[in-house]
Amino acid sequence: MALGSVIIGSGMALPAQVVTNDELGQIVDTTDEWIVPRTGIHTRHIAEHETATDLGAAAALRALGVQEGGWLREGAIDPATIDMVICPTLTPEAHFPSEAALIRERIGAVNAVCFDMSCACSGCVYGTSTADMLLAASAADRASAEAAGRTPRRNVLRRILVVATERLSRLVDWTDRSTCILFGDGAGAVVMEWREDEEGMLASYMENTDDTDHVLWCDSAFCARATPFSPAREDCDPYMRMAGQAVFKFATSAMVRSIETALERAGVTAADIALFAPHQANERIIRYAAKKMGQPVERFQMSIGHTGNVSGASALIALNEALTEGKLQRGDLACMAGFGGGLTAGACVFRI
Repeated sequence: MALGSVIIGSGMALPAQVVTNDELGQIVDTTDEWIVPRTGIHTRHIAEHETATDLGAAAALRALGVQEGGWLREGAIDPATIDMVICPTLTPEAHFPSEAALIRERIGAVNAVCFDMSCACSGCVYGTSTADMLLAASAADRASAEAAGRTPRRNVLRRILVVATERLSRLVDWTDRSTCILFGDGAGAVVMEWREDEEGMLASYMENTDDTDHVLWCDSAFCARATPFSPAREDCDPYMRMAGQAVFKFATSAMVRSIETALERAGVTAADIALFAPHQANERIIRYAAKKMGQPVERFQMSIGHTGNVSGASALIALNEALTEGKLQRGDLACMAGFGGGLTAGACVFRI
């Protein structure tokens, strides 16, 4: 009997304001002709009035079918049936309560417990993989409790909402053309449900590599604050910094390695995957991975051209676009991959 964590809803949200490459050229020394060949990015969405909570809640409500624009496997999902909200994010609206708790309140997930994750652009995989492991553990706990005639020892989890929301425009130094051209704001979400008769998530893989050279780094705003007992750090830099060539080298190897490991764990090959939903960091990275794996690039969802890099939400946005565009059908195998600051990387294989 197959059993697993099945994606039953998917949604996304992007801010209304679209910023073109030519508009960025009025802020920093760059042009559309310079940006597109190097990144594949034509436009990105930048939040003007929308908060991370606004974007995350909108993506979540679409994944639940409460708002139009999402993808649903069967039908609308009552927010009160969500048992947990996991929010991968680098840019929460507050240190506390968690961004997940703010989204919980906004969408009416009155029975959910919540927490945030900080795993940068791998949030798509870390979030869904964690949800899968928790759902499987809860199912095992319930089965054990039923066999022993007792109540479960842990929270009962049957449905988990994973919603990654980012306003990276708040971390970008808008005078640094090496980073400000790359990033956008937005959110992506999936609802995962444990089912006793379906496969759902087949396998996942996650890894961390020490960022000893600080190739992807952003100091906390705390470092600029003095206390009665300690001075502010003189070298504090609250903006995102990236060593482009080093990150490119890490990303290309990490994405291929993560995907191949997840495929091996799932007992399938790249040829079995109907569509790959990779993190949208750079079109060249995606094309490199496709070539390295011997797969046509058409089987890799590309959203970066109009979204830019939205960190942990990127692959969830790409997955949602693939689902709403009809590129994935019931029973298809899909693979999602992420890589980013930490240094983090991972991939997961699941059946739609």
